[in-house]
Amino acid sequence: MVKKKGSGLLMVFTNVDSEHDFEFNKWYVEEHLPERLSAPGFLDGALYQATKGSPRYLAIYELKSVAAMETPEYLKMSQNPTDWTKRIGPSGVGRGVVRNICSQISPAESDPDTMGRGMAPALQVGRMIVPEEIEEKYNDYYDNQRTPRNLTVPGCLFVRRYHVIDGSPKYTTVYEFEHEKVPESLAWNAGRGEDNMHDYIGGSYGHADGSPGVYRRISPPRAF
Repeated sequence: MVKKKGSGLLMVFTNVDSEHDFEFNKWYVEEHLPERLSAPGFLDGALYQATKGSPRYLAIYELKSVAAMETPEYLKMSQNPTDWTKRIGPSGVGRGVVRNICSQISPAESDPDTMGRGMAPALQVGRMIVPEEIEEKYNDYYDNQRTPRNLTVPGCLFVRRYHVIDGSPKYTTVYEFEHEKVPESLAWNAGRGEDNMHDYIGGSYGHADGSPGVYRRISPPRAF
């Protein structure tokens, strides 16, 4: 089995005006994704577009570990962008760019039988601002209450949580869905009605701007 999941993620969110959509997508598919996947430790990647929340685009890369961001091969391509990248990439036409390097905290150990799965058809990404004084309770509730409940919802495939080690905010949760309508389902909303995280944790916490975002995979293309 070819391993397509590791313990790290690189996530790049950006808004791109619609007049640049065609070339932005062409650049990503033809140049940027193949280039990045040629770097050691880059296991898989995909481009997603928001159906809810923002920023509008999300490029996500599965990393063997966050050490993949420090290899000579990656640093060379990152520090020497192509002319096409400079013109149409996030630094050229992007607005509100968020770039996060993330290290997985939950599950602490991934099931090796699931590590060969490809990029999910849809994602929900929660970027959470959690004060230090309630972090312990936040993590406990998420791992032992919220995640197990959400994994019973039809179409919710996997849930992984991360510390953001470069970027902000500190916590990111990535839900892998069969399709982008999962968080609109009766089962999902029933679970939300049962959720008492706020009562358990106390204190003040919340989402970063645009979060949670629901994203549909556009490259590699879906069959539906």
